[in-house]
Amino acid sequence: MIIILFSLLFAALSLSTLSASPAHADEVGTEYDYKISGNVKYNGDPLDGVSISVKGGGYTADVETGADGKWSIGVPEADTYEVTLDESTLPDGVIVAEGGNVLETTFGATKVKSVNFFLGQGERVTVSFLDQFINRFVNGLNFGLLLALAAIGLSLIFGTTGLSNFAHAEMITFGALMTLVFGVNFGLPIWLAILIAIALSAGLGYSLDAVIWKPLRRKGVALVPLMIVSIGLSLALRYLYQFFFGGSTMQLPGAGMAKMRFGPIALSPIDLASMGISIVVLLAVAYFLLRTRIGKATRAVSDNPSLASASGIDVDNVIRIVWVAGGALAGLSGILWAYFRPGVSWDMGFQMLLLVFAAVTLGGLGTAFGALIGSIIVGLFVELSTLWLPSDMKYVGALVVLILVLLLRPQGIMGRKERIG
Repeated sequence: MIIILFSLLFAALSLSTLSASPAHADEVGTEYDYKISGNVKYNGDPLDGVSISVKGGGYTADVETGADGKWSIGVPEADTYEVTLDESTLPDGVIVAEGGNVLETTFGATKVKSVNFFLGQGERVTVSFLDQFINRFVNGLNFGLLLALAAIGLSLIFGTTGLSNFAHAEMITFGALMTLVFGVNFGLPIWLAILIAIALSAGLGYSLDAVIWKPLRRKGVALVPLMIVSIGLSLALRYLYQFFFGGSTMQLPGAGMAKMRFGPIALSPIDLASMGISIVVLLAVAYFLLRTRIGKATRAVSDNPSLASASGIDVDNVIRIVWVAGGALAGLSGILWAYFRPGVSWDMGFQMLLLVFAAVTLGGLGTAFGALIGSIIVGLFVELSTLWLPSDMKYVGALVVLILVLLLRPQGIMGRKERIG
């Protein structure tokens, strides 16, 4: 047993060393089929010993350019990767003149991606901590707003039915996939493809309730079996998406647009549109819940379904409307998430599901406005944590904050204390 443990420890240390230390050759990861490569030159002359790193999908690798300026890094799967050139390894007076020293690349139909950095003459400028903080704060706000769209839909469904719907992740993915189908495959204008995708997402919510959840409610199925059904439905839909769309990451029209600078803040037109759309939709949801008759009925059902039914409210009709609204919000969130990542993949909704649940739980189960506050907190923490933590660890930090808050306030920020027993 001691020998086995020692062997495992030695293997883990070896792998850690390989991942953390840059290779002193111009090619690493030769065992993988997918490769990211490039050529670092300045004024036509190759640059030797320039450090390049690749991160993405939990994988990290480093390499240094060879005497010919070329480098290549093999990666395990077709995904979106962040390629970084360490400017400190460039010769004096040489900087990355255009596009920045961090580039994102996504595999398409081929197994080889070429990434090249545009070098020029100049002095290196160090970005201050305050500028980084402001830029990531805005990015975190953008992420929190799109996260809120999905979280509010999930919270409304939980509030009216008591169901923890794990298949909400696939409702998020559905919106992005439908936008891809109508915007890329059918060639429709992207605004029209988005509207169609949102309408189909609302229809998906209605269909799931009519075919699965309403019959199960009428049979009096308990909440735990319902939750297990939602997990099975999530798996079935996720792998159905993979069967029809494949495992690669695809881009929506307009993704990867050049960023505009507003002082220390760098945002693309897509980012600005995403934040604007999110704010408008969230205000519309708030008006619906606070000012409309059906919105007040939704809040009444969420507070006490039995009392709401006794008061003459059609509970089934309210739940049906909530599923339609939840599907539409999830679909829109998926579209904005596809631009934020960027890219559309078969499991993209699952990648943010834990954060959606964290936002709902943090804000208070079943409260729409609590889900909004929780989403903003999670979004900000996820982005700001990268100032201190590696980017691969940013989602872990958000869940640690969730645990700490719930230890101090188990009902969440806007939840109410309830007596048990």
